[in-house]
Amino acid sequence: MTPEPRDEMRDYTGRDLLAGKRALVTGGDSGIGRAVAVAFAKEGADVAIAYLTEHEDAEHTRKLVEQEGRRCLIIPGDLADPRHCEEVVERTVRELGGIDVLVNNVATQSPVQSLEELSNDQWERTFAVNIHSYFWVTKAALRHMPEGGSIVNTSSINGLRGNKTLIDYSATKGAINAFTYSLAQVLVERGIRINAVAPGPVWTPLIPSTFPEEKVGKFGQQVPMGRPADPDEIAPSYVFFAANRLSSYYTGEVLAPIGGETLPG
Repeated sequence: MTPEPRDEMRDYTGRDLLAGKRALVTGGDSGIGRAVAVAFAKEGADVAIAYLTEHEDAEHTRKLVEQEGRRCLIIPGDLADPRHCEEVVERTVRELGGIDVLVNNVATQSPVQSLEELSNDQWERTFAVNIHSYFWVTKAALRHMPEGGSIVNTSSINGLRGNKTLIDYSATKGAINAFTYSLAQVLVERGIRINAVAPGPVWTPLIPSTFPEEKVGKFGQQVPMGRPADPDEIAPSYVFFAANRLSSYYTGEVLAPIGGETLPG
């Protein structure tokens, strides 16, 4: 990618906000997931990352986490498979000793020019990865999460206002918001908080791998700040929601770092 995405949190200084915590981050091999994993490590957490097949990227993330003196478990496999989602949770618990923080972040997208172009297979795959995995992983993780635990879901600006070329993706992101709102009401009595981060344009490997070259060159220029965010700029939002010291009175919230864009309502 040119320029290279900033997703290593090099200028970030931790304050032990997550000292002794065990975190699972899906889609943690690169982009926002990598930045979150490294930020959590700098705050004192051991981290497990689940990813598909991007082994080199995952190994790099593991190296970054271990450089902070924390443990990092990397777990490849398809999170569109409910059995694998359960295996990811069970392996995390077995090897890290538990789960205190869950970040549902994995996502896929494939732009289309019309609803007719959107195949049934793509629709079902997008839903399986982007929202079904959040349900499956969360359901399995809740068996192990203690009072004071935190769940952070990755939504998107497209889940708040839609996107004409990302119909299925936007629908899943809207579902993530509703899932977050609903589950927050269910979990409040257990002392587990669940919130979502809904970024605007973020410069991650997903962008050049899914958009045509002409759109990649202009990516993010539509927001008032005139540029996409780097993952390093988004990851602190996840630290905020993960750390009880910062956000103990927040649950069922959607935080939208969207570069100055304002939304009605």
